[in-house]
Amino acid sequence: MTVVKGTDLVTVFVDGVALEVPKGTLAIRAAELLGIEIPRFCDHPLLDPVAACRMCLIEVEGMPKPQPACAQVVSDGMQIRTQLTSEVAKQAQEGVMEFLLVNHPLDCPVCDKGGECPLQNQAMSAGRPQTRFEDAKRTFPKPINVSAQILLDRERCVSCARCTRFAEQIAGDPMLELLERGAQQQVGTAEDEPFDSYFSGNTVQICPVGALTSAAYRFRSRPFDLVSMPTTCEHCASGCTLRTDYRRGTITRRLAWEDPAVNEDWNCDKGRFAFQYMTQGRLAGPMVRENGELRPASWPEAIARAGQGLAQAGSNSATLIGGRATVEDAYAYARFTRVAMGSDALDFRARASSAEEQQFLAARVAAQHSVSYAAIESAPVVLLVCLEPEDESPILFLRLRKAARSGATKIVNMSAVRSRGSEKLKALWWAGKPGSEALHLKRLAQGQIDEQGGLEAELLNGLRTPGAVILVGERAAEHPGTLTAVADLADSTGASLAWVPRRAGERSALDAGALAGLLPGGRPLLDGQARAQVAERWGVDGDGLPNANGLTGTALLEAAAAGQVGALLVAGVDPADYPNVDLVLQALEATDFVVSLEQRHSAVTERADVVLPVAVVAEKAGTFVNWEGRARPFGQVLRTDLCLADAAVLSMIADSLGKPQPGEVATLRREIAELGPWTGARWQAPTDSPGAITDAVTLATWRQLLDNGTLQEGEPHLAATARETVAKLSAATAERLGVRAAELLTVSGPLGSVTLPVQIDDVVDGALWLPMDSPGCRIYSQLGLRAGDSVTVTRGGAA
Repeated sequence: MTVVKGTDLVTVFVDGVALEVPKGTLAIRAAELLGIEIPRFCDHPLLDPVAACRMCLIEVEGMPKPQPACAQVVSDGMQIRTQLTSEVAKQAQEGVMEFLLVNHPLDCPVCDKGGECPLQNQAMSAGRPQTRFEDAKRTFPKPINVSAQILLDRERCVSCARCTRFAEQIAGDPMLELLERGAQQQVGTAEDEPFDSYFSGNTVQICPVGALTSAAYRFRSRPFDLVSMPTTCEHCASGCTLRTDYRRGTITRRLAWEDPAVNEDWNCDKGRFAFQYMTQGRLAGPMVRENGELRPASWPEAIARAGQGLAQAGSNSATLIGGRATVEDAYAYARFTRVAMGSDALDFRARASSAEEQQFLAARVAAQHSVSYAAIESAPVVLLVCLEPEDESPILFLRLRKAARSGATKIVNMSAVRSRGSEKLKALWWAGKPGSEALHLKRLAQGQIDEQGGLEAELLNGLRTPGAVILVGERAAEHPGTLTAVADLADSTGASLAWVPRRAGERSALDAGALAGLLPGGRPLLDGQARAQVAERWGVDGDGLPNANGLTGTALLEAAAAGQVGALLVAGVDPADYPNVDLVLQALEATDFVVSLEQRHSAVTERADVVLPVAVVAEKAGTFVNWEGRARPFGQVLRTDLCLADAAVLSMIADSLGKPQPGEVATLRREIAELGPWTGARWQAPTDSPGAITDAVTLATWRQLLDNGTLQEGEPHLAATARETVAKLSAATAERLGVRAAELLTVSGPLGSVTLPVQIDDVVDGALWLPMDSPGCRIYSQLGLRAGDSVTVTRGGAA
């Protein structure tokens, strides 16, 4: 417990020991400060007290009967006696434990919680050696599915209400409830509303008795069979600390690891359950293309072939890396591209991007830190722009919800859709058609508000309040002028500004300099001092670095597709993530020489001339940088000699070219730390103008947390909890199109069409929302559309 300076303190006596604690402290927390552990089941420091289990009974002087320590607020001079000094408290706790065990089954030998079970432990430490109850125990059919992923053994439940409180208070998904009363009380859901929450796995972890288990882990292992390692989640930019458990070289489960500054005690189901991809479709070894076909090759042969092809292309080469690279790997790519390849054509944005975004990231984001989770929690106002945190940064969503529940933070979501996540945040909806964001933000930055005032006036005043925050997502790159207007609004109001990408490695790659025109630490490539610093660290002279900013984004792909790029170094890129999938494939096919560093078989490896397998996140050490700019280092979980980290593979290729560079994580970390962040002049901020707004029906879209993503493959229970693929319309737009809820609607684009059921929802008139990449709806490859594009909509299924 941290005591804030200026907090009112009270003196309380626990087992005769006096201590000062902040006013409002619970008795159970005061005891913890002295190292006294009071038994408990329902208590959790991040959940509201409920005193449901009664296991934490203590004696309080002046009160006629024992009191629950988890709900008893201390007062000045209060005398508290725990089970250590009070026979009354000891007997009360033993009695409660005896009652809890009346109907609890003797499942310990097969229960997933066995070996790490609070009920087991406290039955031994705070229970009686023998029970007086010998009647038949209550039983239920078991297990029942509260969702496809979460299973419930009702007879194990002790009605502590941890799961129901988490679902309601933390996740905002009150689908779990305590049903019935008395001896028949049990956890359950409504028949037509399963517990399909993005955060359902947390209920398994905090359940103190093994009543809730996961379909993915049930009966797979025992805690004492497992080796546990702390690690960092690779799925999004939230930066969660996780615990990875493995047995005999196979990962069996992942759990949230306590980190108060970032994910507290929680993580999302994607981070918890989506790890089977690490073993599916993996590359068995290096391959080289011979006579038009890929064949297995030795490491020396593949490395030599890669070096020869890249050397032949020289500076007429480029590097594409996906958004999953660690800082160390991204730094290695940045150095290899500039020194070994002699090129600055480099981009980590395997998604929709723009030149405006490149300028914005270089000027306002790279190696800069302005907003933290703690700042979110204390902000008076948070404005969300092109960001759906529940889907795109789930732990950020939980922290925003925590701030909103406190009543001190007002959240405004600028979007074409009032989503389920926005409702859970109680966010004010600043509605606008897709593509109109720049226009509205620009007006607000200039102090112009609509005639009625209302939300815009309230927001403008709020953003001028110290501590206000603006969070902008990566989707802003799709709408011209939006990032320019966001930066102008932050400057004009004094609000702090943070960029929130969707993938774990995007901020890592940006800070490491894996973007054309940008050296490590946010250094501009064309700045003389910045070049000198980096050249000295890399052991080359200033002329050894490219002297012009290279191509990025669509311009780079178009050049490659036109045969103007001699070689491509591609790592962790899925062509399906780009708006123009065909352009990426054309670029790969038109380039004379392609080297692929990849974990698994893909559309890139099918077209590559050399394929080099690299380690997944569990097989290497490294660091991710989350959206705050906070470093999230992690160690190697699984030891293997078959796969190397990207940096180690690049080091071998560099050696073959006679331009050696380090490949060890420790050395790379030291180099990055020695360079540090750039303190000189940065890129000029973008000055793009807003795009035109059409009267036609326009597309709003984002990727849902659980979708067709490659890293979710192999986990059917998780996939079954994904949200339904639907087309969302406002009632007015649906009426204009002549469709009703649940009817089929066909949406057409340049490449084809999709047919989906209609859902009437809070969507701005004249807009249509579709999931970007969910089963039955892939915006890029099936429709050939992007956010903000006009769509053709017809009633019913496709002809």
